[in-house]
Amino acid sequence: MKHLTLILLSLIIGLSSASAQHAKANLVFEETIYDFGELKEDGGKKVHSFKFKNTGGQPVVLHNVKASCGCTSPEWTRHPIPPGGSGEVKAIFDPRNRPGNFNKTVTVASNAQNGTVVLRITGKVLPKVKTVADIYPRNMDVIRLETSHLAFTKMTPQQKKVEQIKVISTSEEPVKISFLNVPKHVVIKAVPEVLQPNQAGVITATYDAKIKNDWGFVTDNVFLIFNDVREYKNRLTLSASIAENFSDWTPEKLAQAPKAEIEKKVWDFGEIKQGDKVTHAFEVKNNGKSELIIRKVKASCGCTAIKPTKTILAPGETTEVVAEFNSAHKTGRQNKSVTIVTNDPKSTTLMLRITGNVKVN
Repeated sequence: MKHLTLILLSLIIGLSSASAQHAKANLVFEETIYDFGELKEDGGKKVHSFKFKNTGGQPVVLHNVKASCGCTSPEWTRHPIPPGGSGEVKAIFDPRNRPGNFNKTVTVASNAQNGTVVLRITGKVLPKVKTVADIYPRNMDVIRLETSHLAFTKMTPQQKKVEQIKVISTSEEPVKISFLNVPKHVVIKAVPEVLQPNQAGVITATYDAKIKNDWGFVTDNVFLIFNDVREYKNRLTLSASIAENFSDWTPEKLAQAPKAEIEKKVWDFGEIKQGDKVTHAFEVKNNGKSELIIRKVKASCGCTAIKPTKTILAPGETTEVVAEFNSAHKTGRQNKSVTIVTNDPKSTTLMLRITGNVKVN
């Protein structure tokens, strides 16, 4: 009798548990993986709907649907789905600028007993055939260029570097390329010098940091001249970041290096009237074990910084960099900067910030 009672009790508990399970919302998708197959890169966005049904006993609500990256933009049924009801999650894939195979996920979070479901889309994006405008996006009258910026990036003070830009003629006539406003530290030429119709070539520039004799991030502008006709609208920007190379310094040498420190790197001048000038002295201290050299002081637009009279600091010495802000023709919140370049191997460049508010009378 006792044995029979236990069996009946077990059946009642099991039926109650099953009933409770059935009472919960339950999310069942027709599929969780979809293969788009091959897509064209320029074929536009593609959409697939993952359809689901609530097989539970309570309404289901999708709390959140999140894609693994920005290339899938999901949409989903946002109202509660009653028992027996259906809904969908749309995965939207944009193949633009994404050639090659892809495998992305969409994570669905809900109040169902299977609270998290991961959907997956796969496929392959076939790259589009690139046009001349794609390969050479920068247009300059009779030629196109892949870029108008010759970036020499990091250079040491004694280094020479060569960079190139690919170009192509878009003229129906021969185009002779020459250059104006070329600085002494740059040698630049077009190869070939004369481009025939639809002919491709390169602009090659050699940058000599020793002749430039400057520090930090520096830029120059060079103008392109076509067929000896001088116009100043077609411009190349050349940039470099000139700094010492400390990568081969030993730990012992680094331990004896100078150390540039500025206690307060931000100066807030508060509120001033338009037209007022305000000044502030930033104190630079050498907390290292050898001489600190202040190589350069440069302020951003709207602000001036005076290079200190003492630019070589012994260990423990301090000096001041005086910055002046001129509020003429300025209104509202201001954010300016002062860059200090030193021979501190761990802080070659120090950035100071000047901020405040300019009030118009």
